[in-house]
Amino acid sequence: MAEKAPPKINLAEKFATFDERWAPRLAAHYNGNEVRLAKVEGEFHWHKHDDTDELFLVIKGELDMEFRDRTESLSSGELIVVPCGVEHRPCARTGEVQLLVMDAEGTPNTGDAATAFKPVEV
Repeated sequence: MAEKAPPKINLAEKFATFDERWAPRLAAHYNGNEVRLAKVEGEFHWHKHDDTDELFLVIKGELDMEFRDRTESLSSGELIVVPCGVEHRPCARTGEVQLLVMDAEGTPNTGDAATAFKPVEV
């Protein structure tokens, strides 16, 4: 018997289910990875992920991704992949930003499991 096809995911509907900042939500899983949605505002803290790259796709708003040697500014529809081991700090200085973030399953959003927000399903 064939497996049931998965339902589509509407990002706007998923973003409408939460308001917390810097508290990622799980929208999907694939091949040991998580598709996370986050609303962010202000500055996060400097951190890195030693074992995995991290992809940030700006859905709405403007995000600065700070690195120790430069800042990359991203607008809606733009993405950046932060390589493993590279310190970075996402900053949303002009209001709320909606992000789609792709991480390996269980990757702490803060770079430290002790301080990370454990993402919940939406």
